[in-house]
Amino acid sequence: MTELKPYADLLARALLAVLFIIAGFGKLGDVPGFTGYMTSGGVPAFLAWPTILLEFLGGIAILVGFQTRIVAFALAGFSLLSAVLFHLVPADQMQMISFYKNLGLAGGFILLVIHGAGRFSADAYLAAKSAIA
Repeated sequence: MTELKPYADLLARALLAVLFIIAGFGKLGDVPGFTGYMTSGGVPAFLAWPTILLEFLGGIAILVGFQTRIVAFALAGFSLLSAVLFHLVPADQMQMISFYKNLGLAGGFILLVIHGAGRFSADAYLAAKSAIA
């Protein structure tokens, strides 16, 4: 089973990353609309671009395994904050599903913070490269 771990690490990162890459890219198509949605939840408008960049670039970083622990920590926090600010609506079943989805994403990112990206990652490549030099 341990021989499958590097592939499972890569698959887990890809599954976590795809949502953020697609969401961040999608927000680029309507930044004013996204900004309005954020402000409706009490988030200042100036955080729209940092949020878009965190989702898009953070998703790419998780996918390739670059600075995984730092980015995963940021995305875990982001997932928890967005769960509480935008999806904690007990009377709305769909919002509660999104709430729990975000909690699950945060859990996955916390595992990445603890365990790192694994063998098939930019982090592992850079660590091996620096060990040789």
